[in-house]
Amino acid sequence: MKEISEKLSERKIKTSLDKMHAKIIYYLFRESKVNTLLVSFDEKCRVLSTLDGYNEVPYVANTYTPPTLEDYMMKNLDEFKRNLPLALGIDPKEISFLITAVDMDDLAVCEQSYEEFKVCCLATAGAKENAMRAGVDVTRYVERDGHVGSIGTVNLILLTNATLSEAAMARAIITATEAKTAAFQDLDVRSTYAPRYQATGTGTDNMVIVSGKMGKPLHVTSGHTKMSELIAFATKSAVTLALEKHDK
Repeated sequence: MKEISEKLSERKIKTSLDKMHAKIIYYLFRESKVNTLLVSFDEKCRVLSTLDGYNEVPYVANTYTPPTLEDYMMKNLDEFKRNLPLALGIDPKEISFLITAVDMDDLAVCEQSYEEFKVCCLATAGAKENAMRAGVDVTRYVERDGHVGSIGTVNLILLTNATLSEAAMARAIITATEAKTAAFQDLDVRSTYAPRYQATGTGTDNMVIVSGKMGKPLHVTSGHTKMSELIAFATKSAVTLALEKHDK
């Protein structure tokens, strides 16, 4: 079976970040209609992904997989992660991408800036089926064969023009996660499994942190820093808007 039969269309996504370019590509993959948010860089950037770790790549992406592809993807995840970039004409080693059951047409884009520093959060989110409260809800999955399930329900791509140290990239994940949880709380999203509790996220959330190349490395992205503020405000706004768009 041909992995890709034709590219249908594409739509540019505007951001204020120089040297980082975003668009949604609509195409057929294994005869199913798929769309991918593709962010490309003028030169390779350092990225930290909760799905595939640290890398230096010229692309990051968030891909919508429809129900018609779910069974194939879950049974052939490694093959899927190899063939999907190839369908876009990209070497699988040159991209870090997330996977979700949320259509990219429900993408939310929110930006924050302070003086020369800029942050952009690109978010997709849905919480109707697997919202959870961390530390309260229990799960039935035990990872022994290398796969638990990788369809992200709240997927975040965080871009900044600032140079972040590896430690700052890692700490940014905490800041963004706290902001995501704040959005869930403000919207009073309830745990799917124990609705009497507010949810803190879903069981399949993922994010990618992308470091820019401007200036000397920032080493701190914890709560009292301006960069943390930009990350938190952009993330909370984007998650809120994404949940409103997808879950109404």
